[in-house]
Amino acid sequence: MLTAIVGINWGDEGKGRMVDLLSSDYDIICRYQGGNNAGHTVINERGRFILNLLPSGILRETTVNIMGNGMVIDLEHLVGEINTLREKGIVITPDNLKISDKAIICLPYHKAQDIMEEERLKDKKFGSTRRGIAPVYADKYMKKGIRMGDLALLGSEILKQKLADIIEWKNLTYKGYGSELVNPEEIMDWLTRYGTILLPFVTDVSKYLNDAIAMGKSIMFEAQLGALRDIDFGIYPYTSSSSTLAMYAPIGAGIPGSKVDESIGIMKAYSTCVGEGPFTAEMFGEEAEALRAAGGEYGAATGRPRRVGPFDVPASRYGVTVQGADYLALTKLDVLSYMDKIPVCVAYDIDGEITKDFPTGTRLDIAKPVVEYLPGFGDISWCRTPEELPQAAKDYIKYIEEAVGCPVKYASVGAERDQYIKMF
Repeated sequence: MLTAIVGINWGDEGKGRMVDLLSSDYDIICRYQGGNNAGHTVINERGRFILNLLPSGILRETTVNIMGNGMVIDLEHLVGEINTLREKGIVITPDNLKISDKAIICLPYHKAQDIMEEERLKDKKFGSTRRGIAPVYADKYMKKGIRMGDLALLGSEILKQKLADIIEWKNLTYKGYGSELVNPEEIMDWLTRYGTILLPFVTDVSKYLNDAIAMGKSIMFEAQLGALRDIDFGIYPYTSSSSTLAMYAPIGAGIPGSKVDESIGIMKAYSTCVGEGPFTAEMFGEEAEALRAAGGEYGAATGRPRRVGPFDVPASRYGVTVQGADYLALTKLDVLSYMDKIPVCVAYDIDGEITKDFPTGTRLDIAKPVVEYLPGFGDISWCRTPEELPQAAKDYIKYIEEAVGCPVKYASVGAERDQYIKMF
């Protein structure tokens, strides 16, 4: 079984929580795109963990964790993340963490370039996390990247010359920003310092995964961000720089000849958005502050307050479609417990035309929400079976299923590992 856990909306849907929940049934957990701009939060008996680069399965002793070729990896950040988890008693060795030799390294100059561009844009910024993600993906497709497999050449003239040629080119950009030029020796020292630590984890992940499939092992693919941040099908240009879709998972993992058997879409019981771009259902003022406070809506990777709003039917139906979701996990249903009546964005008003379709082009910029209200349902954090849910909560779930055209298999009613309900 090859299963993809993917986001339906703008990201921050709770994918890490669901991967942690379901990973006990899988042999291998694989991140297949993105970098340390991810912030997957997991709360279990060992505490609260925020994972930026490592797959969420690293918190289970029974799984092998893969960082696929579709990822971009900040070596310094990864070493720090590994050390932080080890201090909390998590065992991380080359036996349970394997990094693709084809994954691209996110270097210090990528991060600096990201920051320079956001500052140049001022109020026209795209909402970058300033972690170098767009510049390193750009270099990948410009064929100016350094791969994890290149770490085997540390200390060689081959790698020094390769890096020198890339930096000569990169400094043309730095001159344009009027910035201090990149020093090749400093970058080589950085690569050596952190690359030496990570080199034992680097391997031919494609061979490992193909062998695992031949042995009948089960694989879960863990996505970063959501459908609306996909580079092709998201709200361009307010997107990530990689494909966040389930169908890209085998490619980004390193097994392009394989197919996903099952796509599990993760979405919140309301809407949240970090960063810039159109967000039709957005709440403001006291109403927004109340929802943000109830849900603890602050970015796990950045700490930025998330924009919040009611559940968005057009956006979620679109996300379900492009992710090919077989069923859904509805997270943070309990957060709505404080509401007497629950708002839902059921359609968009675009220049007087009411539509239930999600436009990803410029028409989205002028869309206004059409909001209806459903009855509130009170505290549900104690519920563990569908039968224990109040009828109004069941009705809310049923409404969402019918509105987006996909069944809800899991509903979370709290942040702890056991606070969820299997609906069928």
